[in-house]
Amino acid sequence: MTEMTDTATFYPGAVAAQRPDHAAIVMAATGEVVTYRELDDMANRLSQLFRAAGLQRGDHVAFCLENRAEFLPIAWGAHYAGLYYTAISSRLTSEEVAYIINDCGAQALITSPYLSEMAVDVIDSTPEVKMRLSVGGAIVGHESFEDAIASQPAAPLEARTEAADMLYSSGTTGRPKGIKVPMPEDPLGTAPGLLLLVTGLFGVNADAVYLSPAPLYHAAPLRFCMSNQRVGGTVVVMERFDAEEALAAIEKYKVTTSQWVPTMFVRMLKLDDEVRNGYDVSTLGAAVHAAAPCPVEVKHKMIDWWGPVLHEYYAGTEGNGFCYVGSEDWLAHPGTVGQPLIGELHIVDDDGNEVPVGEAGTIYFGEGGEFAYHNDEEKTASSRLANGWSTLGDVGRVDEDGFLYLTDRKAYMIITGGVNVYPQEAENVLTMHPEVYDVAVIGVPNDDFGEEVKAVVQPVVMPADDEAAAALSRTLISFCREQLADVKCPRTVDFRDELPRHPTGKLYKRLLKDEYWANTGRSI
Repeated sequence: MTEMTDTATFYPGAVAAQRPDHAAIVMAATGEVVTYRELDDMANRLSQLFRAAGLQRGDHVAFCLENRAEFLPIAWGAHYAGLYYTAISSRLTSEEVAYIINDCGAQALITSPYLSEMAVDVIDSTPEVKMRLSVGGAIVGHESFEDAIASQPAAPLEARTEAADMLYSSGTTGRPKGIKVPMPEDPLGTAPGLLLLVTGLFGVNADAVYLSPAPLYHAAPLRFCMSNQRVGGTVVVMERFDAEEALAAIEKYKVTTSQWVPTMFVRMLKLDDEVRNGYDVSTLGAAVHAAAPCPVEVKHKMIDWWGPVLHEYYAGTEGNGFCYVGSEDWLAHPGTVGQPLIGELHIVDDDGNEVPVGEAGTIYFGEGGEFAYHNDEEKTASSRLANGWSTLGDVGRVDEDGFLYLTDRKAYMIITGGVNVYPQEAENVLTMHPEVYDVAVIGVPNDDFGEEVKAVVQPVVMPADDEAAAALSRTLISFCREQLADVKCPRTVDFRDELPRHPTGKLYKRLLKDEYWANTGRSI
């Protein structure tokens, strides 16, 4: 394990000085390699470009890119320059991208021809952007990224300090909000708290090979990839997730560490046994997962398959707390997301009072990291209690041993006939049915009960006609009722070719709910 010391410097430039030709980035599908020398050189030149354009410490830049080799060097370039940097989802509409650019106050935008239509669309609606760069090809109204950085010196800026991302919530329950943390004052290369967790819990070191199967614009992939590069590990980036290709990448690159979301586990488990067992995953020492509750059955199957290498954490982009559990403790407490390692854990009722052990309530952290929702004092205030505890809006309970269990997001709770129903329970059951590829459980209007429980299912094979659909609906409802109380199970099932799921694994439930509530004149 890499030793943490007060005098050590943890950033790619320090690695480049020791192992310049070591692979910092490998693109999984093509095998394209970026060495630490190349990463540090690109980051230095970009930081010089930002400074030459007048951007000073604490100013803001944004980039909207697909997973590509330049993504992480661009992030490090902003970091080297002491800037706030916002990675924007490549799946957003032009209007949504423009909103984030304007909201965060970005003075520079970096994008690619893959997103050229969006890039051109937002020019007129983002007037504060004074530098627009295109990486990997030409876009109207944009300067060549490659030409721009080539004109700059490769020497590092003077007196560099640590910097910070400012990422936006995924917008699953409303318009995305920027999550802003105080700008660090520490010299560049100071080990941040996340690095201590990554090295201490997951064994990341200079020999690590870390597989990132998710979009890099999301908080966990971006921060974990950059943490790996602080200590000299190799980051293998999948251009996009595919269940079998992920297994192939583990075998090909001898991956030691990886990070996943539960839907990826489900996809891999639903591969044919011959395919799943055809790949060597024995090099994996740590498979980390988070971002959404993992069904107990899914995790049991993953541990049976990969061994006790699964590590789970509960945290948010806000950084206000961090809970963790390894495989051994999870097997003793199935369903838990762990115990707090950062922040004090509190389960609170609607009146702000802590509830007894075992009772569900809103999850709050005290004594954790500070954050604010950018340009939204009301949302920031609503995430706090008077004593300073803060919440991500999730509901859960704690057992007698202090382990946390997630119930669901408070915003997703269904109130049917006065009974509170958390749809995650039904989703966890239905997702394991062999005829279900993906599922969302939501509350839809019911004149008698206010809301009723509905399942929206992406089946493995779409029913051929109404009769087949009705039969599959009955099968799924019955399957759910065998394992849960009737009130928690869907009364009806709709089928879709695809659900609006974020590449990080989160469902855009708001989009589904809006369809069903649009013409009711009410939202509950």
